[in-house]
Parts: sequence; structure tokens; C-alpha cells
Amino acid sequence: KRTANAKAFFRVAVKQKLIVSNPFQELKSTSVSNEDRQFFIDHGTVQKVLDACPDAEWRLIVALARYGGLRTPSETLALTWGDINWDGKILVRSCKTEHHEGKESRTIPLFPEILPHLREVFEQADPGRYVITRYRKANCNLRTQLLRILRRAGVSPWPRLFQNMRSSRETELAETYPLHVVTAWMGNSKAIAARHYLQVRDSDFAKAIQAPTSAAQNPAQPAHAKGGKHSQTTDRDSHTIGVLQGVTQGCDLSQVLTRQGIGDEGNRTLIPAMRPQCA
Repeated sequence: KRTANAKAFFRVAVKQKLIVSNPFQELKSTSVSNEDRQFFIDHGTVQKVLDACPDAEWRLIVALARYGGLRTPSETLALTWGDINWDGKILVRSCKTEHHEGKESRTIPLFPEILPHLREVFEQADPGRYVITRYRKANCNLRTQLLRILRRAGVSPWPRLFQNMRSSRETELAETYPLHVVTAWMGNSKAIAARHYLQVRDSDFAKAIQAPTSAAQNPAQPAHAKGGKHSQTTDRDSHTIGVLQGVTQGCDLSQVLTRQGIGDEGNRTLIPAMRPQCA
């Protein structure tokens, strides 16, 4: 991450012609996933945190991070009342992705978990542009305040406080919606989602061992039981072959077939073609 920040810093310097080249240009700066720092925040834990929040704006900050998947603080603090479509959508402006063409903003659903907290803030809001107004000052550290809220709620802090709330939401949504829809709402790519956001939870293992697969529900059957109509036809043909093997030279084949009950509709083409003359 530090290498990426340095590359970006010197890239701007090159654009402004303050230096000739970027000394960090050739260094790899790909972020590495650390599964040990992934943590899923369940709904019970979120409710404890919401109950411990000091006011409506903080409850909305938590709801937007956990249920809207907004990057906090950047996307949360950029939210304006003009971005809210009360019919069911929120326009999210992202300074992190705005340098990519067409990625300066995205639209997410106004999820039902967010709606009551947004209404509460709206009802209490003074006339103004931004949704969050009390915690916009430069010296206001949301992470530090969230740690205080967690202590008040009796909840142990988890790694990457806001990012894991966003990660938890993306993991939940991926269970219900196609991944291309989820990543459009979250503002990342499928590759980034798989590498940094989507989590495998203990509940996934529990669900897997409780719900049998179709293969387990229908164990392997013997070959003669699997074929259905085809197997029945094969059995009948085997019977026919057995009968033919027992035909002697001095008998009319049609008589033998008739005695064996084979001269039915399915064998009419067989009898004329194979009828020998009796000696």
C-alpha cells in the first residue's frame, strides 16, 4: 500500500513536470489479501453497535457502512440529500474510483436496513446539503469514535473496522444476487471482491454438512435400475436372443416366437426376416 501511495504521489509530480520520471514506477504495488484480518459482523453484533451509538447520525454511519457497503469515511461524508431518491435508490460518489472513466459514482438500492436510520436523520436535519453534518471536521476521527462505541456496546473490536462491515455486506449480497450486480453496487470488480471482500464463514460449512446434495439424496443405483425404459428394452432383447439361441433347425421360428410371447408389436420386423423353413 505504501508503494502504491508513493507511485501515485510521484505520478502527480511527473504530470506537473516537477520531476522527469517516477522512481517508483517499476515497483510492484499489488495489494495482498490477508484472510486473517477478515471478519464477518453478524446482524446481532450490528444491532448492539447501533444501540450504543450516541445519536441518529452515528447510527446512519454504521448502517451505511454495514448495510449499504459504503466506503467510510469518504463515501459516507460525501453523501448529500440530493443523492437520495426516496423511491428506492442512493447515488454514491466515490473519490477513490473517480479517476476511472465512468466510475466517479454508482447507484445502490435504498436497502430496508438503511431506510429507518436515514429517515430519522432527515427528520432531525437542519437545512443543508450534506447528510452527515456533525462529524465532518478534519479533527473528527470516525475510527476512534467507533472504538468508543464498541466498548460501550461490550463488543470486541474487529480488524479493519469499516472495511469489514463493507466486506460483510458484499458477502451477504453475493449469496442472493449475481456477482456482477453485487460488484456494481459495491463499486469494485469481481477480482477485487474475490481477493479482498468475499468471506467464507463458519455458517457456510454448517449449511454444507446439513443440506445433502442431490447425489447424496439419490445414491448410485445398479446399472439395471438406472436405465428406465431403455433397460426394459435391453432386457427384452436379451430374452429374444436367448430364445433364438434355442431354436433348432427343424422348427418354424415364428412358432417358437409365438410360444414365447415375443411375436408382438415390437417384433413384427424381426419374425419375417429370420423365419427359416422347416426341414
